[in-house]
Amino acid sequence: MYPKQATVRTQFARRDFLGAGTALLGVAATVERGKGPPVWLDMDQAELDAAYDQIKYAPNLPQITRRYATNSEAVRSRLGSPRRFAYGSTAIERLDVYATKRPNAPINVFIHGGAWRVGLAKDYAFPAELYVYAGAHLVVPDFVWVQDAGGSLMPMADQVRRAVAWVHRNAESFGGDPNRIFVSGHSSGGHLAGVVLTTDWRKQFNLPADAVKGGLCCSGLFDLKAVRLSARSAYIKFTDEIEEALSPQRHLNNLNAPVIVAYGALETPEYQRQSRDFAAAVKAAGKPVQLLVGEGYNHFEIIETLANPYGLLGRAVLEQMKLAKID
Repeated sequence: MYPKQATVRTQFARRDFLGAGTALLGVAATVERGKGPPVWLDMDQAELDAAYDQIKYAPNLPQITRRYATNSEAVRSRLGSPRRFAYGSTAIERLDVYATKRPNAPINVFIHGGAWRVGLAKDYAFPAELYVYAGAHLVVPDFVWVQDAGGSLMPMADQVRRAVAWVHRNAESFGGDPNRIFVSGHSSGGHLAGVVLTTDWRKQFNLPADAVKGGLCCSGLFDLKAVRLSARSAYIKFTDEIEEALSPQRHLNNLNAPVIVAYGALETPEYQRQSRDFAAAVKAAGKPVQLLVGEGYNHFEIIETLANPYGLLGRAVLEQMKLAKID
């Protein structure tokens, strides 16, 4: 059973998106009155706030997020309901497993986005068929929203890490291979995927240092300094500790897996820069990285290519997991 707060959370998401659109009208008016002092790079406060709010660049956001949900429901109608497990003691600490029939199969843990404050696992089943029919399990965890955690991102990061640790320790219970766990994420989930990939698994969870064998970070945020300076600080209580601990780009010494970094060419300039800088930093650290740019895709559209084995992301993850080589 999914959390009872699902309906409330969906209603909150709609109000949130509407509120974001109203706020951007104010941003536009501020810019028209004249450029203010620079806050980050050459951007003033209004420009920086807009650069971390995708709705200005993706006016079709409501249609796309509805499509996530309807396509996910359609996938469940074909595959059946997922097995749902608890990875922790609180009500939200649950995960969905869309299982393949192949024994001892690899696993991909998908971390959904939503600006750290919206989203439910049940609405992110739309890539499941890609994995299941290729011979892999898809795991989609639920986790706390930042406003339900007192404004801190630390509980969310902790839950996502514990979900991956649970998968590693319990993989065999659903026919998975604990030695072939991959992680993927989009938007704020792309950030959290980066956090997972740069976790010290041996120190924090007594797991192998390479507990995660590969990752996809799509449209994520990898250094929180600029994010902290933006309007997102209105609902996230950033501290020096959070900025440092949860900026994956600063912890590449813990990265022990190849990474695919991807973004859409129609995303905000800051999201594009974050992905380029992260990929460059991984390369400079001497670790394997692939940078993909989705031409013609905005922030919310690009992740839909993960559901298509011939799509930009679907092709890339299948090759990373060695499930298919498509010529």
